[in-house]
Amino acid sequence: MDRVKDLASKSAAVIFTKSTCCMCHSIKAMFYDLGASPAVYEVDHDADMEWALRRLGRNPAFPAVFVGGKYVGSAKDVISLHVDGTLKQKLIEAKAIWF
Repeated sequence: MDRVKDLASKSAAVIFTKSTCCMCHSIKAMFYDLGASPAVYEVDHDADMEWALRRLGRNPAFPAVFVGGKYVGSAKDVISLHVDGTLKQKLIEAKAIWF
């Protein structure tokens, strides 16, 4: 879990993904459309990292999204934040996008 926290704190927006996850692709595209350039880590071949992310308690565990070093959630959570307008604000506060 320390490695997850370390990677999540190095960039304003971080997305942990799996290459076979269609929602991971959709969330990455949403971030790019909002003007963010998230750090993206694919964990397909890293069982320890995958296990640590699954321990965050979300189902499904991927994508695992961090903004400003804080865990935001998986696809459902991020889409909800986008719909109610708070995702953009979180990205601005974390300096992942500028306006």
